[in-house]
Amino acid sequence: MTFIIKCLDCGHNTPYYPTSTTCPKCNSQWREAEYDYELISKTLRPKLAKRRLGLWRFKELLPVRNPNASLSLGEGGTPLIRAVNLGMMLGCPNIYIKDERQGPTSSFKDRQAAVTIAALKEAGITEMVAASTGNVAISYSAYASRAGMKLWAFVTSLVPGVKMREIALYGSQVIKITGSYDQCKQVAAEFARQRGLYQDMGARTITSIEAMKTIAFEIAEQLTAIEEAEDEEMWRTPDWYVQAISGGMGPIGVYKGFREMQQMGWTDRIPAFAPIQAEGCAPMVNSWKKGLEKAEPVTSPMTRIETLATGDPGRSYEFLRSYVNSTHGAFESVSDEDAFRAMHVLAKMEGISAEPAAGVAFAGLFKLIRSGVIKPSDTVVVNCTGHTMPADSSILGENWSRDVKFPTLSETPQEGLLSALTQVAPERFPKIVIVEDTTEARRLIRRILQSQGNFTILEANNGREGLDLIQKELPDLVILDLMMPEMDGFTVIQALRSNQETATIPVIVATAKELTPDEKNRLGGQIQALMQKGDFLNDEFLDEVKALIK
Repeated sequence: MTFIIKCLDCGHNTPYYPTSTTCPKCNSQWREAEYDYELISKTLRPKLAKRRLGLWRFKELLPVRNPNASLSLGEGGTPLIRAVNLGMMLGCPNIYIKDERQGPTSSFKDRQAAVTIAALKEAGITEMVAASTGNVAISYSAYASRAGMKLWAFVTSLVPGVKMREIALYGSQVIKITGSYDQCKQVAAEFARQRGLYQDMGARTITSIEAMKTIAFEIAEQLTAIEEAEDEEMWRTPDWYVQAISGGMGPIGVYKGFREMQQMGWTDRIPAFAPIQAEGCAPMVNSWKKGLEKAEPVTSPMTRIETLATGDPGRSYEFLRSYVNSTHGAFESVSDEDAFRAMHVLAKMEGISAEPAAGVAFAGLFKLIRSGVIKPSDTVVVNCTGHTMPADSSILGENWSRDVKFPTLSETPQEGLLSALTQVAPERFPKIVIVEDTTEARRLIRRILQSQGNFTILEANNGREGLDLIQKELPDLVILDLMMPEMDGFTVIQALRSNQETATIPVIVATAKELTPDEKNRLGGQIQALMQKGDFLNDEFLDEVKALIK
């Protein structure tokens, strides 16, 4: 395969050697690979139909001359999943999840490790150094062991012990640094310099950026297949690409992938980019919002999401700032609490258990949709960068499990079992009745409530059934649709208010109907809140629910 390395500062071209990490002309560390795009644009697409899924189906656009199939662990080719329930909840139906949890070590860093290790092995390199907050070192460890290479993994003391043990399991040498991630990188760099070892340099590593761009290739190819596009010449691109960032390597690589496809005539545009950071360590977001051309470092990161604790992004910010501005995208930050809450929502609504960093991306998505930056008609792809293994107790909070004592032989089995089961679902939990004639809407509201706490939730699919259920169960809260068969919501409210037992039960009306002034007057003073469907995840709805069931 033919490719050259171009300096992003002086434009000087050189052949690729992994051990050469700076431009020989100007000494810049910022360089990228370039290929024969004219030739590849004509020859690669027809070959793809015969190739297996995975990162190496795009080998003509990767900086490895002769890919060694024996080194592969099945990286790439991760699914693009439509988030049907999230889309309903947010009123934005075209949300897709790029599920990078399904890589060999359950994170998107597997792409980086696969391409880099393949290039190093091809160059005869047998030892390397990497600084990491966990996922990078795990991925590199797996691929290094497969390639018979030695890895020195420098990690901060904040990295969970389970991740450190996994790194060591692969045979890598773990060096634990008590300090920030930026300090960890400094120690790793000095160690590599003294020993003359190859060091991974994150966004400045050519193979890392090239590996990440395959995410863009796959998204465009998958979206085209999902939409069954009539124009087979053009691949589809989303309107937005959302990803949580630390050093910014992922979106830099993904942007290059979309840019190359546009250059080759495979797509007609590049999506808007939305890099998301944790508020406790958001140097790029803060600097962008201030209009700064260079990032102001965060010297003391204050986030529990250690994988995103890069306080000094250096020049990565300048590249990402350019990409965000040119695509009319947006930087955004979210709190740790918002990220943990998003993890719950994602797991309970889509069946996807994601790492806290991915929780940051989804919390950022929620924030951008709420603020109107992302429009209801936009197609959005969110990178679910990794799996949470195992779920940290601080994320689950208290009471995440309950003990059940199975009856002993001396107890009457039926009575003992019933007694034990009452511990699982005690009646003291606030009781909520959902009255809604649409199955999907009932399921959606149930899942949202379940993502916020342990409630006893009862359902009715029409007004008459709902009124009977409410009068029987006397719940703490009613969530009610207005337009239903047999008895509409207005009639249900009137019946509740005329009965002394149900007159004070709070009611939240959730409707897709645009109410007339007369209808609003009918509800005046009768309900606690009026919510439009598609707006369930906003703070007003959840705060209202929490306040009413205290």
